[in-house]
Amino acid sequence: MRILIAEDDQVLADGLLRSLRASGYAVDQVGSGTEADAALSAHEFDLLILDLGLPKLHGFEVLKRLRARGAAVPVLILTAADSVEQRVKGLDLGADDYMAKPFSLQELEARVRALTRRGLGTASSVIKHGPLTFDATGRVAYLNDQMIELSARELSLLEVLLQRSGRLVSKDQLVERLCEWGEEVSNNAIEAYIHRLRKKIEQGPVRIATVRGLGYCLEKIAA
Repeated sequence: MRILIAEDDQVLADGLLRSLRASGYAVDQVGSGTEADAALSAHEFDLLILDLGLPKLHGFEVLKRLRARGAAVPVLILTAADSVEQRVKGLDLGADDYMAKPFSLQELEARVRALTRRGLGTASSVIKHGPLTFDATGRVAYLNDQMIELSARELSLLEVLLQRSGRLVSKDQLVERLCEWGEEVSNNAIEAYIHRLRKKIEQGPVRIATVRGLGYCLEKIAA
């Protein structure tokens, strides 16, 4: 899951980056509204955490442009001015949730989990695919009710495949969902992650099928 933080308070942004990365998310950060607008135009994200008081372009304008492009990415607004009028305007412009500063990191992470679930069209933090289960809250995976030992990158890769089970996921899509700016991940590295994940989950009736030249698909094996 990939998150964009648009926040010009670097101390706050650094705290959010550390917290969300520790929870297994790939997180990028920008400090102005123009940078946020450019990033949202060029990349796909699973969630936008948007400060309203951004320099160069107000948060409301960033949100307005995002929705005008037809993007459905969930948006969590952060603001120091917790007025009813601002909350109403933000929600009317297409925001999904609102938090006033200061806030609890624990509560923010819970809202992030809820919004990313909503963005995927599910109410549960648990994703199941046959005997394979992934708990997005605890960041753990199970096969036949036995916990699987996976690295952080393998967990994130499994999460992306589970969210799109039965559908083709290209290597470019995996890189886009798993990697932050400046993180160089080659196609060979993706193949290596897939190979390691296969060895750990293909003990049951599931497999990661390779569509040569196109990508991967998580499938159930018929009994």
